[in-house]
Amino acid sequence: MILSSSNNDSQKLNFIDSIQRLGISYHFEREIDEALEKIHNTVIGNNNISTEEGGLHRLALLFRLLRQKGYHISSDVFSKFKNNNGNFNEKLAKDVQGMWSLYEAAQLRVHGEDILDEALDFTYTHLKSLTHELSPSLAVQISHCLRQPLHKGVPRLEARHYMSFYEEDPSHSEVLLTFAKIDFNLLQKLHQKELGNIIKWWKESDFETKVPHARDRVVGAYFWPLAMSYEPRYSTGRRIVGKLVACICLLDDTYDAYGTVEELELFTQAIQRWDISPIQSLPECMKEVFNAVVELWDEIELVTAEDGKSSLVLQYVKQAFYNLARSYLVEAKWGHEGYIPTYDDYKVNGAESSSYPLQITCFVGLGEFSTKEVLDWISNDPPILKAVSLIGRLIDDTASHKFEAQRAHVASAVECCMKQYGISQEEAYKLILKEINDLWMVLNEECLKHDHIPKPVLDCILNVGRISDFAYDNFGDKFTNDELLKDYAFALLVDPISIKQHK
Repeated sequence: MILSSSNNDSQKLNFIDSIQRLGISYHFEREIDEALEKIHNTVIGNNNISTEEGGLHRLALLFRLLRQKGYHISSDVFSKFKNNNGNFNEKLAKDVQGMWSLYEAAQLRVHGEDILDEALDFTYTHLKSLTHELSPSLAVQISHCLRQPLHKGVPRLEARHYMSFYEEDPSHSEVLLTFAKIDFNLLQKLHQKELGNIIKWWKESDFETKVPHARDRVVGAYFWPLAMSYEPRYSTGRRIVGKLVACICLLDDTYDAYGTVEELELFTQAIQRWDISPIQSLPECMKEVFNAVVELWDEIELVTAEDGKSSLVLQYVKQAFYNLARSYLVEAKWGHEGYIPTYDDYKVNGAESSSYPLQITCFVGLGEFSTKEVLDWISNDPPILKAVSLIGRLIDDTASHKFEAQRAHVASAVECCMKQYGISQEEAYKLILKEINDLWMVLNEECLKHDHIPKPVLDCILNVGRISDFAYDNFGDKFTNDELLKDYAFALLVDPISIKQHK
């Protein structure tokens, strides 16, 4: 159906978009790549861009799909839709589908693309004002995309969300929809087994008794690797990184809410040396946390040994573990001293304490693309890793700031921003949210820049930004507050999708 010569370019683009939104594109990567390459060469190469009816939707969809694949398509293609005054033509407001597609396309903008900045403002304003005039189904879809653009959405959640809308579309393909539902349910069974393995490990380790100061966030922890990639080939990575995020939670709570500075200095030495002897005199619960880290390390060694990559991967994971512990120690000292660093200093340490460099290093290290070149690139803190780590740190801080301020805790990005710039709390929020938007443009730029890095690795990093946006949106904290995560957990991990039986 993808390669069918009877379909015109617009039909192929819409079909590919549906495949991707339904979460089944991983089955058809080669066919999609071939189709997009052909369309790119015939449409963009020959400047065959039409402004006739349907032209805006077609062009915006083409732009988004090509940029997602790493093509350097220019945003100047949208200048055709501007009037003599240099503004977007107000007549476009009547083309809801075109406006919606342009809004989604503008999410992939990079710095300096003024036309996409304008497009984002133009489409958001008009779509927002139009929602009460649309059919209930379309109004719900538009409201969802304004709140959660596709580009920033967690792919697995967006697939589940999109299926119900796709089913209501009179032109939908029943074959495609049924295939997507079956695939979702089959993958859900696999994800249930992975999560079950992590829950069993957590309970058998008895962390609730042995480390009473730590949070039990096993289901929330699994959402991070599930967001990085839901495909079957990354099953081992999800299982290990799910345990890793749970261990990071143990580590974070030990530095944040339990150990003294002196104890934590010894604990950091133990992680640096990968040796328990410096902490023999410390409380048993801290030894349990250290042992949990070492046991996970042993499991990573066992898994990577099967591919002959253990010596390669483990050195990067060990260094990333130490970098994280060191950043936690810095925050613990700041909190103990009541010190509020500058916003700039806070961000340098905060990018590391987000734990994303460790999570990504481990997930990529366990995958098929764990070459020395890729792991070297990650360990050298490239701009894309720094950007996604800062997104995680800053959006987490805006969500948890008011709660953390009620107890003794290290200053968050909000206080540091207020101090450095001498501004109010509300002004600090605005500045931080603007920076998060700027960092998303860095992510977009970097995804277009690195031809030498496998696309799945870049997608994994991009997906970490997406899970951050989901977990901490609207100043909520779905990781800490189980109730906020509950419905999403049931949708992805408990409730299968109903499949109609056709006679």
